[in-house]
Amino acid sequence: QVQLVESGGGLVQAGGSLRLSCAASGRTFSMYNMGWFRQAPGKEREFVGRISRRSDVTYYADSVKGRFTISRDNAKNTVYLQMNSLKPEDTAVYYCAASTYSWPTSSSEYAYWGQGTQVTVSS
Repeated sequence: QVQLVESGGGLVQAGGSLRLSCAASGRTFSMYNMGWFRQAPGKEREFVGRISRRSDVTYYADSVKGRFTISRDNAKNTVYLQMNSLKPEDTAVYYCAASTYSWPTSSSEYAYWGQGTQVTVSS
């Protein structure tokens, strides 16, 4: 089992940057594929991107491709979401999640979730 805690959210102007962190408990962090999701008010949760156990593969939603980058440091039990060129439509609560699936393709394949961190982008 793993517990996840996100941090780094806040208020930023359009065009700005933020880096979110997700710290995991436990000694088995490197066994999990990690994903980032977001949920805006009144909308369904949306996939943002994911990273493989050894950081060799990443995948992003089209809406963030080229602007967001996911990385991880297994020695620190932490996964990051670097967000650049932020837009007002990026405003949402951002969640990290952990999956034991070899390559998760849906949110239902992530067993562990953080509590989320709010990102607000002003225009």
